[in-house]
Amino acid sequence: MDLKLDDKLFVVTGSTSGFGRAIALGLVNENAKVIINARGEEKLLELKEIHPDNIEIIAGDITTDATISALIRKIGKRKLSGIVVNAGGPPANTFANTSLQDWDDAYKSLLRWKVKLTQEILPLMEEENYGRVVYIESASVKQPIENLVLSTSLRLSVVGFVKTLSQEIGSKGITMNIIAPGYHDTPAMDRLFDRKSQSLGITQEEVKEMFRKEILVGKMGNPDDLASLAVWLLSPYSQFITGQTITIDGGLVKSIFS
Repeated sequence: MDLKLDDKLFVVTGSTSGFGRAIALGLVNENAKVIINARGEEKLLELKEIHPDNIEIIAGDITTDATISALIRKIGKRKLSGIVVNAGGPPANTFANTSLQDWDDAYKSLLRWKVKLTQEILPLMEEENYGRVVYIESASVKQPIENLVLSTSLRLSVVGFVKTLSQEIGSKGITMNIIAPGYHDTPAMDRLFDRKSQSLGITQEEVKEMFRKEILVGKMGNPDDLASLAVWLLSPYSQFITGQTITIDGGLVKSIFS
């Protein structure tokens, strides 16, 4: 299926591993132009070398104002068709083991920069009366996951602001949606494996088997499968979907409205 993304410009943050990398490559496979971002320039350059005609890079911590400003300058006056807002989360922890500083840091790493980036991106899309914004969050916004109190709390704030904003700009041709992944085979899972392994005194492989048993389909998710949905949400075909939080979790979340 032709998603009509040929030569259209997109941004993918957190794009050198996990979901970000899979989505960036999915866009490239549709012959889109992609500005990829991550902190490590070396890995960004590796991706650009593979797809020199389709990929531009901007290295830096996207949670900082300086990198966001650099990204906006990189886009310049070009038409931006869509952006994937994606980055890692705070350390896994229980509430009892968090400090107030941990909460301040979680606000900065999970919410503040997404608001700032959205504020900068929206005017570019409003000028064109078109845009697709996809946020990568977590299935924990539908059902809490053990040891993720910081992540769950601040990601729920993201859900609140995205849902509200989608109502404000729905008539401007801009859609905003959230993908809420469950357990996938990505580096981000390592922090959960480490925490559980330490708390139970068992090996990481035993922990991974415990996680797999929680998933109805019996296996961890594939980032490429999630990317296929993300790329579709970034396409013109998704024009009738906005303000949604879509769970991709292999049946992990038990609620009816998951």
